[in-house]
Amino acid sequence: MFPAFNLTRLPRIVFGQGVRAQLPALAASYGIRHLLVTGAHHFQSSPHWQEIQSRLRAAGLTWETLNVSGEPSPTLVDEAVREYRNSAFDAVIGIGGGSALDAAKAIAGLLKPGNSVRDHLEGVGPELPYQGPSTPFIAVPTTAGTGSEATKNAVLSVHGHDGFKKSFRDDKLMAEIALVDPELLSTCPQQVIAANGMDAFTQLLESYVSSKANRFTDALAWSGMKAARNSLLEWYRIGPEAHDAQAGMAYAALLSGITLAQVGLGSVHGLASPLGAFFPIPHGVVCGTLVAEATAMNIKALGERAENGSALLKYAQTGRMLAHDARLSDDEAIGCLIEILIQWTDEMQLPLLSSYGIKHSDIGRIVSNSRGSSMKTNPITLTDEEIGKIVLNRL
Repeated sequence: MFPAFNLTRLPRIVFGQGVRAQLPALAASYGIRHLLVTGAHHFQSSPHWQEIQSRLRAAGLTWETLNVSGEPSPTLVDEAVREYRNSAFDAVIGIGGGSALDAAKAIAGLLKPGNSVRDHLEGVGPELPYQGPSTPFIAVPTTAGTGSEATKNAVLSVHGHDGFKKSFRDDKLMAEIALVDPELLSTCPQQVIAANGMDAFTQLLESYVSSKANRFTDALAWSGMKAARNSLLEWYRIGPEAHDAQAGMAYAALLSGITLAQVGLGSVHGLASPLGAFFPIPHGVVCGTLVAEATAMNIKALGERAENGSALLKYAQTGRMLAHDARLSDDEAIGCLIEILIQWTDEMQLPLLSSYGIKHSDIGRIVSNSRGSSMKTNPITLTDEEIGKIVLNRL
């Protein structure tokens, strides 16, 4: 049988080694004046940044540059919209990691309407419907993690005791073009490879077992997880010379963005929202440090409550794939899945939550703020006690 499914729009995807050379022509198709949004330090110190600027200049394009330091906040977006609203940009180009792309996406969405992003943030303000129009947005990722180049949401954060991590989400925010050049990943430091790579894998696994998963997203998630299996540790171990592994992780991250945008995520990302809001912990680190424990808890709860047998089968299939052993029984494969995720977490030195100041006394507040949109598509509804144990086991 082929159950019905529904897909939201996708960007035009341009993928491959060296495709950054196509950026000037793609940008020029929208006009000559652009806003470039990029990270504050790392990418701008790379030779790729100078090369891209030279190519844009040679094509007769003009631009202004906005640097984004750390995860973007609603205040950053609102200030950028006020500053640039009357600049008549033909397109917004985001070049960087997930934070830069999310900021660029939100700014592109509001340059023309001109209102505050807080009007549209889920669970924060009045949650007014976004009407648009959005300025055309071109996404050029320089890390392999969030898949923001293929999602319709911009994640914005306010940090601190009363902080939040929420999405500005609408189909109109989807990038017109996702230009994914694996060569732009060559300057990623090892800790970024680890955290962002585990984020991408987590997104693939969670969308694969999501309660809204369908055959289309399953095929993409499966392909992405195989690419991550073959690429993540190799890239982490070898570094910039692991060109094929960089391409594999760029592909995995892209697919993770597509699948999460279509069918949602799960308990890891449910917890990532309050953890990333209340504490100074990068999003990828949250995913990397929690995915093994959260997967084990999901499997335990599914088995105990005899719910959603299809999710257990999917976990077993993933275990066989990661172990390169199709002969494993379901129980053996599930055990291998958890064991391999623990091995990845240990080898890539994903830190414990306590290293970011998280204490046992914080667990209740974290749990009570974890039931956002991501938790709603977890393959089973976890109890507060079960969610708390995931956090406790990684303190």
